[in-house]
Amino acid sequence: MKERTPVAISSDAYFFEKDKSNSILVLGVGNYLMGDEGIGVHTMQEMSKLDLPEYVDILDGGTGGFLLLNCFEAYKTIIFVDATMDGKPEGTITKLRPKFAADFPKALSVHDVGLKDMIEAVYLMEHVPDIHLFTVSVEQINPMTIDLNVKVKEALPMLITNILSLCKELHNKKS
Repeated sequence: MKERTPVAISSDAYFFEKDKSNSILVLGVGNYLMGDEGIGVHTMQEMSKLDLPEYVDILDGGTGGFLLLNCFEAYKTIIFVDATMDGKPEGTITKLRPKFAADFPKALSVHDVGLKDMIEAVYLMEHVPDIHLFTVSVEQINPMTIDLNVKVKEALPMLITNILSLCKELHNKKS
């Protein structure tokens, strides 16, 4: 079995290195060690291998919760990527425009409370970014594995295409 080492996508210092006013943050959340639940993190790993447009930043948010609040101050547009158990066929990609924590699909692990609480906190802040969400439907959680189920893994290329397409559309609206 080939061993894989996760790639660090960004550091906190990165948020202070450049002006983000014209950038879009793609933020993958989830627990990398819980199989399909970590699809957001896996997506950031795959996107880190691409030559991304200068206006797209990516961040592996893991299960960060409130630790990610500085992202909401720095960026005007944020696209979340997360797993959901919504009853749709495994690997289904859904694009949503959540306005409140209740609009986010039921999360699957320890980041459930942290992510929803963080989103509620964002709406109390002076600056609220334009928030988009891509979810990938999963059927089960496999603790202590970094492997994705076949249908979830097969959804990755289309998910990344959809994310980059939305980034381009949003960037062109600003220009």
